Amino acid sequence: MSVSTAKTIREVVLEIPAATRVFEELGIDYCCGGGKSLEQACQAANVPIDQVLDSLESADKVARLAPQDRNWQTESLTDLIAHIQNTHHKYTRSEIARLGPLLDKVCSAHAKNHAELLHIRETFAGVAQELTAHMTKEEMVLFPYMTRMEESITKKERVPPPPFGTVRNPVAMMMHEHDSAGNALRDMRQAAGNYAVPPDACLSYQTLYKVLADFEADLHQHIHLENNILFPRAVEMEQGQ
Repeated sequence: MSVSTAKTIREVVLEIPAATRVFEELGIDYCCGGGKSLEQACQAANVPIDQVLDSLESADKVARLAPQDRNWQTESLTDLIAHIQNTHHKYTRSEIARLGPLLDKVCSAHAKNHAELLHIRETFAGVAQELTAHMTKEEMVLFPYMTRMEESITKKERVPPPPFGTVRNPVAMMMHEHDSAGNALRDMRQAAGNYAVPPDACLSYQTLYKVLADFEADLHQHIHLENNILFPRAVEMEQGQ
């Protein structure tokens, strides 16, 4: 395997799906930052490019020996949308419901000595509200249209006119909202000291930081599937009809 450092992050993760795990571990933005070159992304994350290339090669070798996951570049848009909704949307909603009370509990016990918890709670409340509205718009408007568009093209029927002019319009809005959510989660991680648990943390405090870190990692995968695969494929499909 040979990866050019001039390739974009999006190109790398499409070529090597296991790269998302490498980027996650090294703090390289592979979802909202998918348009950057690999070299630029490494510089932004302050990670040596040689280390990243070695990690990508190792991850690719391991992935080739493991059972293959579904290839979302070739699966239907309908199946990809169902996967996003049943996996990532469902997870996001359940964890939002879980994290609100958990943040309240930890803040009440520890905010006196850890004021950053109040900032994290406020930021999470904002991003939770934004994500809930965001997912509803996708499920009620954008995803159904993408499904109908694909079905019509498959059946060689006339594609129904989109209510938003072109699919590029809501896609641009969704990607902007992804950027906003990504920025909020980076702010929370920074405020939490990279989710390093302080010495006086109780079990709830430890659980909170673990759940927030898992929430962030899942959202990265969620945004990657939409920004780097679903949205470009839908735009290309619309242009090719």
